[in-house]
Amino acid sequence: MKILALDSALSACSVAVLADGAVRAVRRQAMARGQAEALLPMVRAALDEAGLGFADLDRLAVTIGPGSFTGLRIGLAAARGLALATGLPLTGITTLEALAAAVDPAARQGRVTVALIDSRRGDVFVQIFGGDAVPLSAPAAADPAALDALLPAGPLLLAGDAAPAALDVLARAGRDVALATDSAQPDPVAVARLAAARPLPEGPVTAPVTALYLRAPDVTLPRPPVLRALA
Repeated sequence: MKILALDSALSACSVAVLADGAVRAVRRQAMARGQAEALLPMVRAALDEAGLGFADLDRLAVTIGPGSFTGLRIGLAAARGLALATGLPLTGITTLEALAAAVDPAARQGRVTVALIDSRRGDVFVQIFGGDAVPLSAPAAADPAALDALLPAGPLLLAGDAAPAALDVLARAGRDVALATDSAQPDPVAVARLAAARPLPEGPVTAPVTALYLRAPDVTLPRPPVLRALA
């Protein structure tokens, strides 16, 4: 199976191409903005490096959140557009799943993995995973100060861009906690591998891949116009 995976859900833009489990190309670039201009050229460069075209692919994959509202929409729009143009099935992978799956399996041994994303609004997006990266909880938004009560007892391994701050909070609470290395951003290779492990849909795909939002976007609705009486 040949898979193209995309991610722009947080503060980076990345693409990976896998063919029968082997990594054929990877592109990564840290960026807080500008993903709309960078993502599709990265796709083209990765496919060229892999020596593949869209006609050679079997599947597309994309991170669906939680994450940055703008970056998430850019990645989803690009992936949906490619799926529509090529007829390829599109698989959505949550950002928290991708973070947990990319952690070194040796580091996960004997610890519960916790994926944490900074919402940039005072809370964190969090999900708990077993030693084999199987979800033990649903994704949720949480107060960082409440993490000690939220997380299970025992040794913990933290991944994601909110992990360093959470490490300080949990260490002060006396928890046995460690930080996963190189885990701040989703790995597109992990996104592709997670998608490859899921069954392909049978028949025409009618349900679109949608974003996972754990909090409402901060949007201020415009005020209605003030009607003034004519003098």
